[in-house]
Amino acid sequence: MADQLIRATAADGGIRAVGVITTRLTEEARQRHQLSPLATAALGRTMTAGLLMASSMKRPGSRINIRIKGDGPIGGILVDAGLDGTVRGYVGNPGVELPAKAKGKLDVGRAVGKGFLYVIRDVGYGYPYSSTVELVSGEIGDDIAHYLVSSEQTPSAVVLGVFVDSEGVTAAGGLLIQVLPKAARDEALVETLESRAAALGGFTPSLQAGKSLTDIFQELLGDMGLVLFPETQMVRFHCGCSFDRVLSALKIVGEEELQDMIEKDNGAEVTCEFCNTVYQASSDDLRELILELQDDASTMVGQYQKTP
Repeated sequence: MADQLIRATAADGGIRAVGVITTRLTEEARQRHQLSPLATAALGRTMTAGLLMASSMKRPGSRINIRIKGDGPIGGILVDAGLDGTVRGYVGNPGVELPAKAKGKLDVGRAVGKGFLYVIRDVGYGYPYSSTVELVSGEIGDDIAHYLVSSEQTPSAVVLGVFVDSEGVTAAGGLLIQVLPKAARDEALVETLESRAAALGGFTPSLQAGKSLTDIFQELLGDMGLVLFPETQMVRFHCGCSFDRVLSALKIVGEEELQDMIEKDNGAEVTCEFCNTVYQASSDDLRELILELQDDASTMVGQYQKTP
């Protein structure tokens, strides 16, 4: 099944629901970063959460950054997701391994450890909105739900899952179900949603059983006036890095450092942390940057001398 995201409402608009399948993009991240199964699960859950959270943003170009910084051996997680359905991310220690929990479940919580969840929302204008909450479990889903309640005052159920075996990622995705302010006072409704989300038994078992996102929504909200949005959004792993951006970044280090790279390394090698793409800048490329810096400096001097 293709990676995709769908939206829905229920309870006369009092409930907002989003579901996303991220199997292929999580597998791409696993291959790009050469992730262990444990790191794959942690990053896959966080990328899924990023797409779910970004789906509520309104302005084209809006993006959300999720940074998880705990004291566990995974060494932190960083994800960038957009309203356009693109997502990218990486973990500090891609090869992290720990003994599995009961029933063979990967111990993401222990890998993450105790620490903080940082969320930055860039709505496309003005200053980005940032918020920080303490991690409650390190399992990602619980932490995102805690953030939504604490920072955005929105009762939320978050279900995230990644199933990875020796062949790679075979199922990944998640659900975000939120009780909006118009229905938040209905305690019975909130309790019903929480119990149903818990009874779902995880997201990946539903996918492995052949259920679609629509099937899962019907199971959870079908008797609550479920209204499915007609649009299905495709989602994918995508990084906007490029050779030109790498050259722009190298230019910032300055003429002296660039000359040192030419003399010692005969060029420069730069790896994008988000997608693990390696870029090679030759000595000629670096010399061109030095000439640009010198031209920029001459232009600034000329403008300064002309100033009355």
